[in-house]
Amino acid sequence: MTLDRSQRPARPDAASAYREVPVLDHLKARLAIMHPAYFALAMATGIVAISCHLLGLRELAIVLSWINVVAYPALWVLFIARASMFPGRVLADLRDHGRAPGYFTVVAATGVLGSQAVLLHGEVALAKALWWVCVVLWAACTYTVFALLTVGDDKPTLAEGINGGWLVAAVATQAVCVLGCTVNGDILGDRDAALFVLLCFWLGGGMLYLWIIGLIFYRYMFFRFSPNDLMPPYWINMGAVAISTLAGALIATTTASSPLLAPLRPFVLGLTVMFWATATWWIPMLLVLGIWRHRVRGVRLSYDPLYWGLVFPLGMYSVCSFRLAESLGASFLLWIARAFVIAAAAAWLLTFLGLGRRMLYAVVLWARRRPARRHAEWSGNTATMVSPETGGVPP
Repeated sequence: MTLDRSQRPARPDAASAYREVPVLDHLKARLAIMHPAYFALAMATGIVAISCHLLGLRELAIVLSWINVVAYPALWVLFIARASMFPGRVLADLRDHGRAPGYFTVVAATGVLGSQAVLLHGEVALAKALWWVCVVLWAACTYTVFALLTVGDDKPTLAEGINGGWLVAAVATQAVCVLGCTVNGDILGDRDAALFVLLCFWLGGGMLYLWIIGLIFYRYMFFRFSPNDLMPPYWINMGAVAISTLAGALIATTTASSPLLAPLRPFVLGLTVMFWATATWWIPMLLVLGIWRHRVRGVRLSYDPLYWGLVFPLGMYSVCSFRLAESLGASFLLWIARAFVIAAAAAWLLTFLGLGRRMLYAVVLWARRRPARRHAEWSGNTATMVSPETGGVPP
């Protein structure tokens, strides 16, 4: 049966039914499963921008910083939309040992953005405001995530529950310290009191790293290890201690003129060098494990949002090596910072291209659906495709 033109339904309404509903459903489905650690994109972009700025790659630093200025609020929009549309999933994430630590990326990304604002754009007032936001987010994440995981009844085994992503909690704590030192401790009115608070954040973050890395190392050595266990967040093993190095180097520089904390400078520098040595130890280990995962066990490389957790440590190691060289007057460390800024920029580009490729694939797939649906709608089977029972909407 074929309908004449006067009997056919209005084309725009039927076409929009095919075009819009599946796309909205797809976007909602992607939003529902969005990983809490996606703010690692802003962490990685910001720290690579800072590294490029410190090592003279000014143009690239500016480009990356503006990408981050767009990415950071966009991620907030997505997170708020997810919380309003899928509150049950957000609550489930907060009680999940594998996903809950990802929320600490919000804190770290805010701290990195504030440091970027000062170093690249001279926005000191904005950085101070972001420091307070960072502190509030840190307190909310720390005492929500850890409390819920502590009192939860359904707990996994150590082998199932612990991973490198847990160390983002230490990264977030150190990010508060780094941003406070970047604005020279000018945050509480009394500079000595502010520097003491920042020192406490640094020491607390370092102790948090030691607690968690002990569990991770125990899991490495005494439980069966499969390729699926070696996800990109394991690079935070290095990244967390690298940001501890950065925070220590900045504290050593900032407290040099403080009558209260200047006597602690040798202790701070000694502990900072220990953190840097630990970060350096992790790099060959992680490379060997990565080769084992991808070359020996044949795991295929493909884009995963968790790979931003690999980019961040590379950029952070470059920045912390640069700042440590400044604090110690050890210019021979600068070549390490230069080598790792290249590695970090390359890793960022590859990960960004992976993200772009996935988004382009989704757009192309949607675009290919539209002509097929329109052709089916306006073919000789229109009478069966669009009927009074379906109200002009495909079944």
